[in-house]
Amino acid sequence: MTLILILAVLFAVLAITVTLLEKSSFRMSNEDMAKWSKWIVPLIAISLLIQLIRMMFA
Repeated sequence: MTLILILAVLFAVLAITVTLLEKSSFRMSNEDMAKWSKWIVPLIAISLLIQLIRMMFA
Protein backbone atom coordinates (compact mmCIF):
# COMPACT_ATOMS: atom_id res chain seq x y z
CA MET A 1 0.00 0.00 0.00
CA THR A 2 2.81 2.38 0.88
CA LEU A 3 4.54 1.69 -2.42
CA ILE A 4 1.40 2.53 -4.38
CA LEU A 5 1.01 5.78 -2.44
CA ILE A 6 4.64 6.77 -3.09
CA LEU A 7 4.31 5.98 -6.79
CA ALA A 8 1.07 7.97 -7.03
CA VAL A 9 2.66 11.00 -5.37
CA LEU A 10 5.71 10.80 -7.64
CA PHE A 11 3.52 10.51 -10.73
CA ALA A 12 1.43 13.51 -9.64
CA VAL A 13 4.53 15.62 -9.03
CA LEU A 14 5.95 14.59 -12.40
CA ALA A 15 2.71 15.47 -14.19
CA ILE A 16 2.52 18.87 -12.49
CA THR A 17 6.18 19.63 -13.24
CA VAL A 18 5.87 18.68 -16.91
CA THR A 19 2.76 20.79 -17.43
CA LEU A 20 4.32 23.80 -15.70
CA LEU A 21 7.52 23.52 -17.73
CA GLU A 22 5.60 23.19 -20.99
CA LYS A 23 3.56 26.31 -20.26
CA SER A 24 6.54 28.43 -19.22
CA SER A 25 8.72 30.08 -21.83
CA PHE A 26 11.96 29.01 -20.14
CA ARG A 27 14.60 28.14 -22.73
CA MET A 28 18.28 27.44 -22.22
CA SER A 29 20.94 28.30 -24.74
CA ASN A 30 23.58 25.78 -25.73
CA GLU A 31 26.18 27.71 -23.74
CA ASP A 32 24.04 27.56 -20.59
CA MET A 33 23.45 23.83 -21.05
CA ALA A 34 27.19 23.28 -21.49
CA LYS A 35 27.87 25.18 -18.25
CA TRP A 36 25.31 23.13 -16.33
CA SER A 37 26.38 19.79 -17.77
CA LYS A 38 29.99 20.52 -16.82
CA TRP A 39 28.92 20.63 -13.15
CA ILE A 40 26.30 17.86 -13.05
CA VAL A 41 28.53 14.78 -13.40
CA PRO A 42 31.10 15.81 -10.73
CA LEU A 43 28.31 16.72 -8.30
CA ILE A 44 26.63 13.35 -8.81
CA ALA A 45 29.98 11.59 -8.33
CA ILE A 46 30.63 13.52 -5.10
CA SER A 47 27.16 12.74 -3.76
CA LEU A 48 27.59 9.03 -4.55
CA LEU A 49 30.97 9.02 -2.82
CA ILE A 50 29.48 10.69 0.26
CA GLN A 51 26.66 8.14 0.35
CA LEU A 52 29.18 5.29 0.08
CA ILE A 53 31.20 6.70 2.98
CA ARG A 54 28.05 7.16 5.07
CA MET A 55 27.01 3.55 4.41
CA MET A 56 30.46 2.23 5.32
CA PHE A 57 30.46 3.97 8.71
CA ALA A 58 26.81 3.48 9.58
